[in-house]
Amino acid sequence: MRRTSLLAGTALLLIAGPAAAETLKDALVKAYNTNPTLTGARANVRAIDENVPIARAAGRPALDLSGGYSEAVLQGPGTNSINSPDRSATASTQLSVPIFTGGAVRNSIRAAETRVDAGRLGLRGTEADLFTAVVGAYMDVIRDEAIVGLNTQNVRVLDVNLQASNDRFQVGDLTRTDVAQSQARLALARAQLQTAQARLISSRENYIRLVGDAPGVLDTPPPVPGAPSGVDQAVEIALQDNPTLLAAQKTRDATAFDINVARAARSPRVGVVVGGNYFNYLGSLGQGSGIAVGSQSGTTGSAGLSLTLPLFQGGRPAAQVRQAQARRSQSIEQVTEAERAVIANTRAAYAVWKSSEQVIASAETAVSANRLSLEGVRAENSVGNRTILDILNAEQELLNSQVTLVTARRDSYVARFALQAAMGRAEADDLGLDGGPLYNPVTNYDRVKNRWSDRGGDPEPQPVATRTSDTRAQGAEVTRPLDPILDTPVDRDVVNPASSPQ
Repeated sequence: MRRTSLLAGTALLLIAGPAAAETLKDALVKAYNTNPTLTGARANVRAIDENVPIARAAGRPALDLSGGYSEAVLQGPGTNSINSPDRSATASTQLSVPIFTGGAVRNSIRAAETRVDAGRLGLRGTEADLFTAVVGAYMDVIRDEAIVGLNTQNVRVLDVNLQASNDRFQVGDLTRTDVAQSQARLALARAQLQTAQARLISSRENYIRLVGDAPGVLDTPPPVPGAPSGVDQAVEIALQDNPTLLAAQKTRDATAFDINVARAARSPRVGVVVGGNYFNYLGSLGQGSGIAVGSQSGTTGSAGLSLTLPLFQGGRPAAQVRQAQARRSQSIEQVTEAERAVIANTRAAYAVWKSSEQVIASAETAVSANRLSLEGVRAENSVGNRTILDILNAEQELLNSQVTLVTARRDSYVARFALQAAMGRAEADDLGLDGGPLYNPVTNYDRVKNRWSDRGGDPEPQPVATRTSDTRAQGAEVTRPLDPILDTPVDRDVVNPASSPQ
């Protein structure tokens, strides 16, 4: 039974951020409505739906009409128009109704219906995978923008400090070693900034690929609600509710019906056949013979039963049975493969989540301690007890701990959401998305499952997913506020340009 209570706590996803900020829910709604992977998966499910009426058609009446016209172009000696009229037109119609097919139709229908269920479950899995990817992309942008901001501050402060070091070297207050240390640290900081900017651009472009729109100012995401009591409970829930595993099981079940369909090829077939024929010699019967003939046209009709009893088909039915059995064996192994993947992914997501929570706690402590350390080293430098290198090292340690913290927060959130996805609790109806009606695959199935008409079709397919060719190339600009402590120059004798009056 599906749970709809995951985001009873998911009302948290409805919390709106600042007016100009894009929330995680906004990103998920955009992806749900416009991502080509998901819209393509929906089209595939609709195609799978059509296998049901296709299978049912094999057990329904079939009506055929055929006709022909012939004209003699060459007649040998002794032929006459009574035995061989010059022209003839014929038409026939036949209605056949299958009565017994050895179970082929019944099992084909059941196999098709089972695969419809598998397709719907596969669509659920696609939704969960997409949402997990969107959450990852969303958090990547937040993480990488924070890292770019931290490194930008670091470069700016080190640049100001290098200028001050050069000035103080000119007056003999610092040594060339101090200047070299400042130069080296600034060069390293610039390299780190370039790397961080490239990563941010990559993350933003990946966000566009998944969501279909460029990320603006991203709001801090709400907590992911619901948590298993332990890894064993998480695995137990995942084995019951993971849609990818359930889809593999349904596909396995369908192959049992395929075997019965193959076996039915050796069974007799019985049907009712009703036929009618019309002929017309177009006045050529007895033409020129001087002999009076009957009607030039006529009709006949017939009705009866047809019986087909296969005796020998060259080994084809046995080969089809063996083939169906081999495919069932494959599907059984694929269920085991899917189960292994679910167990591994669930345990891995749980481990990353718990580990990241511990890293967050440690990194928060480290950031707090490194802030105090940096302030203390700067104060001690002002009285001559610390060198410029000591300050540079303290600042780098603070930067590293801040990067560790934002990275751990990203990893924790993504792992937490991935755990929900593994347990089958991260799909559209779980998340309470309200960007319009949710896609319901049952609607199309109900529309087509009992169709009898040979005519008609759906409208010409049109693109549903949005293209991203018009989005601008992404940059590495930072939209979030910077950390004030890193705006302070290393050398306190230097005026910080960012804080000086304009």
